Amino acid sequence: MEAIPGRARVYVACVVCLVLVALSGLLPLPGVRVPWWAVALLAGLYAAGERIARRRLAGPFYPVLLAGAFLLPPPAAVLVALPGALLSGTDRRPVPLRRIWRAAQLSLAVWAASRVHRALGGPDAVAGSGLPSALLPAGAAVVVFCLVLTALDGGILALAERVPVRRAWRGLFLRSLGPLAVHGLAGLMMAVLWRSPYGPVAALLVLLPMCVSWWVFAQYHRERAAHQATIRALVQAVDLKDGYTRGHSERVGRASMLIARELGMDDERVELLRFAGILHDVGKLGVPTRLLRKEGPLTPEERRVIELHPEYGHEIVRGISFLGEARAAVLHHHERLDGSGYPYGLVGDQIPEPARVVAVADAFDAMTSTRSYSQARPVQAALAELERCAGAQFDPRMVRALCRVLRRDGWHPAVTSDEPHPPRPRASAEGRTGAHR
Repeated sequence: MEAIPGRARVYVACVVCLVLVALSGLLPLPGVRVPWWAVALLAGLYAAGERIARRRLAGPFYPVLLAGAFLLPPPAAVLVALPGALLSGTDRRPVPLRRIWRAAQLSLAVWAASRVHRALGGPDAVAGSGLPSALLPAGAAVVVFCLVLTALDGGILALAERVPVRRAWRGLFLRSLGPLAVHGLAGLMMAVLWRSPYGPVAALLVLLPMCVSWWVFAQYHRERAAHQATIRALVQAVDLKDGYTRGHSERVGRASMLIARELGMDDERVELLRFAGILHDVGKLGVPTRLLRKEGPLTPEERRVIELHPEYGHEIVRGISFLGEARAAVLHHHERLDGSGYPYGLVGDQIPEPARVVAVADAFDAMTSTRSYSQARPVQAALAELERCAGAQFDPRMVRALCRVLRRDGWHPAVTSDEPHPPRPRASAEGRTGAHR
């Protein structure tokens, strides 16, 4: 998303105005004392930690930010977030606006957390009674910090990324709360040690074990990224081999993801279904190129060779452990409910659910894409054909889910083909979805 819509810019401006209101509390007021040396130290530490964490570890660096919320007055806590956020790296444009958004979002969240922490007597608990009595106000502050971040994130997703409002906030809070709770505990330990006789130097030692754990977590993410890079390479190899279906894998992955979301599957399973759709035709790497690119009708023997591609694909992805049930979709996405599919002729519920999802997504994209042997159909015509074949060829539940989401939100696939191909006479849905080439 290079261009930021006007309504998203207004949204960012409103959040910035709220931050300026929060900073107005720094004006000289009776009874408000700001330890500027602590603000400078925490701001510098957060900026350095954020930069290192973004490059070397996994995710953002919030312990110092939350320690500032526990130690400082709310307006001063805002200043801890500003330098690190404004100097944070981003590879997406417009860079200045994205940095301003990041700074405003974090500043407002830490200000709210500090306000809640003070309202519950957190500073006295940190300075006097120690860790146990400080847990409740700190926990409440972390929850508020998470709520503000996720509320603002959902808003920007809806306005800037055009994510449907009903999905913009789905799962954001629960996904963020666990990691933030760990960051909050580290921040609280820093604050307690800071106020103890050992002072700020001892507080900084809390970061050492956290950095080690983050490094381990980062290794996991790098391994996962390596797997995803392997998936991309396999898909690109298939696209190069079968030029008429270039982009097909990505579109099937997107349609599979839409079906899974519409069925209410959790985010982890939705991601697996997306991988299943992307990889469903990877077995074509084992099929002779001349068959994939043949423009005339296939002989029975040639069709039998092409129908081996699900088994080839399963052999290719079998060693990718994190794919889980997506591997079953690669093997069984050409099975049909009535048992007339391949490779094993499974019937009804014998076909794994992910395979039934991918089968519908695959058939839909086959009908709405121009190929060597058929011209693209309109989306509504393709959906009507899926509904006609539901119950015999496709799982009616998956068909209904895809029809609902596309009739509500439309179909906006990315165009990845390098050049158009001349259309061929239209084939029937059964012929097209039986053995894609």
